[in-house]
Amino acid sequence: MTLDTSRRLSESISVVLVHGAFVDASGWRKVYEILSQDGYEVLVVQNSAATFAQDVERTKGVIAEAAHPVVLVGHSYGGAVITEAGLEEKILSLVYLAAFVPDAGESVFDLASQEVPGADKAPLLPPKDGFIKIDPLKFAAAFSADIDPVEAQFMAAAQRPWGLEAVQGKITSAAWKAKPSFYLLATEDRMIPAQAQAAMAARAGAAVVAVSSSHAVMLSQPDEVAALIRTAAEPK
Repeated sequence: MTLDTSRRLSESISVVLVHGAFVDASGWRKVYEILSQDGYEVLVVQNSAATFAQDVERTKGVIAEAAHPVVLVGHSYGGAVITEAGLEEKILSLVYLAAFVPDAGESVFDLASQEVPGADKAPLLPPKDGFIKIDPLKFAAAFSADIDPVEAQFMAAAQRPWGLEAVQGKITSAAWKAKPSFYLLATEDRMIPAQAQAAMAARAGAAVVAVSSSHAVMLSQPDEVAALIRTAAEPK
């Protein structure tokens, strides 16, 4: 594909980015800048992380605003959101980044509760007032071990609590059964074990790219993330 052809393709595609739990949409800035420079229209969803239904509706609203066919991208919990929202007609493909990939009838809670031999559990604190958080003292090691330590410390302090209604929201229809899917597997993830990521990606029939990354792959490996999104945008 020539540079001119690649540019024309990017200018006819929209990318919608859906963040996961404990963070907000600002984590997409590096990926946003790379793809915007490529010529893509890039739209970013700001999830509530309070209820699953609300986050799905927010995502559908942003998809509706897109000017072009959409590559829908979800990180972590955002993978569940795009699985539910991704059946919209405008969706070209789905991109999962160190993400949960539920099937119909499943929730993130169901997937996260499955035992993975040899893997540590994510260091979550007990629920409080209907929300959960990561132990701030263990946040960096579990979520973002390969980014600047000062930034990781701030992320721990500024984390957005995750609502139990979002964690337990059940998928009603799985978009990966109807749309081409791609999965960026973070091999050094301590939130969603690599073995669990591989199993979910395989079940969904997703094309898999593995990278040496923490859970915060959009921050530590933005070029790899952008490359997979470009692949997902190519004509099928």
